Amino acid sequence: MTTLLITHPDCLNHVTPPGHPEQVARLKYIEAALARIEGLDRREAPLCDEADILRCHPRAYLDAIATNGAGQLDADTWMSEGSYQAARRAVGGAVAAVDAVVAGEVRNAFVATRPPGHHAETAKPMGFCLFGNVSIAAKHALDGHGMSRVAVIDFDVHHGNGTQDLLWNEARAFFATSQQMPLWPGTGDPSERGAHDNVLNVPLAPGTGGAEMRDAYQRQVFPRVDSFEPEMILISAGFDAHAEDPLANLNWETEDFTWLTEEICALADKHCGGRIVSVLEGGYDLDALSESVATHVAGLMAG
Repeated sequence: MTTLLITHPDCLNHVTPPGHPEQVARLKYIEAALARIEGLDRREAPLCDEADILRCHPRAYLDAIATNGAGQLDADTWMSEGSYQAARRAVGGAVAAVDAVVAGEVRNAFVATRPPGHHAETAKPMGFCLFGNVSIAAKHALDGHGMSRVAVIDFDVHHGNGTQDLLWNEARAFFATSQQMPLWPGTGDPSERGAHDNVLNVPLAPGTGGAEMRDAYQRQVFPRVDSFEPEMILISAGFDAHAEDPLANLNWETEDFTWLTEEICALADKHCGGRIVSVLEGGYDLDALSESVATHVAGLMAG
């Protein structure tokens, strides 16, 4: 079996203002980097059903986003005329990836869509995000496919406050997240543990490099995931912990994302037949982003 790549041209129609870091070029650079990789099963992201979004977000919130049109939602988050369609592709791609992996059509999947999702809270868009793509995919695996345990690993440099909010009360989901601290959005303290001790926050000090990150994952994250024995692992794959990224101050290199991918694949091999769905989150230096995504996908294919 191979690795599935899901994306869609509609995600290029989510247009942010000039100078905004979450820009159309991010996906173009990623597409160019992945075009050079042979052997991927390439599919277009479907539009999600409203029912998918409603697994995590209330109807009033969905309707507000659907009817908002173009404009600024908060200091960082914008919508253009194509944003709602793009957001439905992002959710639809994550859900379709879960379906394909569960069906055994592919071993694992990478969903290269935008807008990202891990900052979107239950009824609040923020941090460039509209809907909780990974959280929705996790709930789809649990409720749609009858899984009992799903783990989400988030290595984006910013805390996945939205995923934490959406999965806080979900005992069947374990959420592990590393993030620079202090840094926006200001959440992610180790005391934030979820309603069922199902959240693990691993703050990393500014300047943390790959060696320290690897130690933190080996001591804290991987043992907890191992003991949870997930039936599927989902990844919030943000690449803004890279030393070249302009929005934060961690010092990971591309090979650190290779290592993380290999270690997560090993956990998936041990517990869930290699089932992984990885979904794009942050990463704002275009060259570092495209290089890191390429090595991440290559690691998934090797896993």
